[in-house]
Amino acid sequence: MAPSTIEPRLRRVLDLMVASAREESGRHEYDGQLQDLSDTGVRQSVAALGGEPLADGHDDRHLTTFEAWHRVRFAEMREHRVNPLVHLANMELACYDRSYAPEEDRMAAKRRHLKQWPDAVDMAISSLDQVPGPVATALTDAVAGLATDVPADWPEADAALAAHARFVAHVRMLAQSGPPDTAIGEANLARLMSAAEGVDVDLTELRKRALQEGSRLQDLLDESCQRLDPAASTQETVALLLRDHPTAQELISDAAVLTDEVIRWTAERSLAPHLDGECVVGESPPSRRWATAMLSWAAPGDPDSPSNYDITPPDEAWPVAEQNDWLSMFNRTSMQAITVHEVAPGHFAHGRSLRHLTSPVRQTLIGGAFTEGWAHYAEEMVLDEGFHADDPRYAIGMCLEALCRLTRLTCAIALHSGEIDVAEASRRFQSQAYLSQPVALSEARRGTFDPGYGMYTWGKWEILKVREKARAAWGAEFTLPRFHAALMTLGGPPLGLLESALTHP
Repeated sequence: MAPSTIEPRLRRVLDLMVASAREESGRHEYDGQLQDLSDTGVRQSVAALGGEPLADGHDDRHLTTFEAWHRVRFAEMREHRVNPLVHLANMELACYDRSYAPEEDRMAAKRRHLKQWPDAVDMAISSLDQVPGPVATALTDAVAGLATDVPADWPEADAALAAHARFVAHVRMLAQSGPPDTAIGEANLARLMSAAEGVDVDLTELRKRALQEGSRLQDLLDESCQRLDPAASTQETVALLLRDHPTAQELISDAAVLTDEVIRWTAERSLAPHLDGECVVGESPPSRRWATAMLSWAAPGDPDSPSNYDITPPDEAWPVAEQNDWLSMFNRTSMQAITVHEVAPGHFAHGRSLRHLTSPVRQTLIGGAFTEGWAHYAEEMVLDEGFHADDPRYAIGMCLEALCRLTRLTCAIALHSGEIDVAEASRRFQSQAYLSQPVALSEARRGTFDPGYGMYTWGKWEILKVREKARAAWGAEFTLPRFHAALMTLGGPPLGLLESALTHP
């Protein structure tokens, strides 16, 4: 898809999401470029949004939703002033490591990008004037990790690293001096979620459903643990399984074996319409180690290339006990569901389907709640379809992952309505999602700078709702492969547009 095919109205949206347009959508005309995150630049970009309706009504609604989301996140929530993650993404160099183009071209773009680090840091320091201390604390290590991707022998390195040091110092200062309150307010959270997905969100209803879902998942977890060991309590069985994890050295190779398995199993059952391409397993770049695992797919605008399934190992400098606590998250029970989520039928499969679309809107504007909701939906869907049916450990791992995602939703609401702080959120992740202390703290901290990270569970619920509508509408002609293929024709739609799948058989 050539840059010239981008309609001006869509271009104005992409200009407000340069990092994701470059990497997730494959818009490589943005390679080596910064987004203007100065306060003046953001105001001008937001003011320029809008234009003539698109000929395709669905695409027009999709684009309109993204315009509304950008107005809320930048003009109303001032994300560029309160969240260092936006500026970290603007400086990110790891995006050039995946082999989407010849190395010479990628390194040339990386050098152009690195030359602009001093400008990016100037924008970050001038803009980030309202950062809560806990948000800065949560992102300090990730900001510091940006420097790992800088080749020391490049002529641009000295100036870039000097600028980076100023950015790190600024974020550390904010961690000490920023206000302690991370809450954006319940009304603002609802406004942000509603704008992003083109629906009216009722947080009270989400809370009620979360209570019911927690009970359902806990019952399934209890039942599965009893199948595995009738003589032990759920807590005892989970504790034992969490200790059954690979070493840091085995982590990547074990995940690679699972990756091959889930791709093969999904393809045999046609549960995702497109499973071509290669998925390579490796370690997360240092600047992305705020996430435990993630899939960086071959983007729709890329020439075909491998997708990267990145996993964050423990820091070798940590005490051995803390390293083992971190590795417990990648226990052999949970890693099955994690790999279903990240690879197939989850993110890798979704990314392959995006490459088969022809609409620039659907290929480039990829909604977070659908993307994460789809991958989370896949975790339980494959259980229902018989994945590892004879081994209750898959169900146990699926429940543990689902309880973690559900706790993200409830903690996001509680954190941003001011009901709890990071310490209480961490305790909830330990008690409700069975996470070890360092992992629970990492999850709780993420909630301070990622208020929408409850979208996994929310997106899953909306997909299930539309699946039941499809089952009723299509009757005997309903099948999961047909439903999944219909969803994939929408790309990564805002949740408010999911019912369009019913007319895309």
